[in-house]
Amino acid sequence: MAAEAPRAPRRWLAPVLACAAALVGWEAAVRWWDIPPYLLPGPWLVARTLAENFASLAPSWWFTVKITLVALALAVAGGVALALLFALSRRIESALTPFAVVLQVTPIIAIAPLILILVDSTTAALLICAWIVAFFPILSNTVQGLRSADANLRDLMRLYRASRWQMLRYLLVPSALPYFIAGLKVAGGLALIGAVVAEFTAGAAGRETGLASRILEASFRTEIPKMFAALVLVSVTGIAIHLAMQTLARLVLGRWHAQYQDPTT
Repeated sequence: MAAEAPRAPRRWLAPVLACAAALVGWEAAVRWWDIPPYLLPGPWLVARTLAENFASLAPSWWFTVKITLVALALAVAGGVALALLFALSRRIESALTPFAVVLQVTPIIAIAPLILILVDSTTAALLICAWIVAFFPILSNTVQGLRSADANLRDLMRLYRASRWQMLRYLLVPSALPYFIAGLKVAGGLALIGAVVAEFTAGAAGRETGLASRILEASFRTEIPKMFAALVLVSVTGIAIHLAMQTLARLVLGRWHAQYQDPTT
């Protein structure tokens, strides 16, 4: 264990160096070609603008984070519940799968205006849009995981007259966990994308709005450094969600799943 401990910092070394090199190259290119800030601000100017405007951007950032996390939580609850129904009943799966597929294949930017018309609250409409985008990966991955349980183990549990609850608890759920976590990783990023895209479509303004509104406002006023600062907060949120999902995967699967046992993966 002592020999493996130093490997953890090395996992972060390559991406950190790559990002640092990209930022230095970006700053150097902006200064070398003297690109005006209204076309492409350098990372130093973006960082300074973010620091100066963080107090005004923070409420919008928190609004976007809330929409994303609540939509993701609802997608997990709905997707897992429906996946369990699908696993227990082929008829229910056959009846409801077309509706889930329609939600998946319809671009959210196409149905967001309709949702905004039908729903009085803009916040609720944004939440619905983000939920729609995040729902299908949870459902499809969880169903696939529940169906992936070893057939021999199924037969063994039937031989011992295991109940449906015991079959679900001791066989189906452990088999589905890696698939569920994979779907959760995808759904986390999609929930953020859905929230931002829906707000772009809504064109909402005011205090109770997210980062998309700040980006639109900055673009209308040609405040490009401020627009990049808001984009940085969106990216930071997405990275934080991804890292949180990675940490969750290691905590849940690290003891028994091969992919997460090697500290260099």
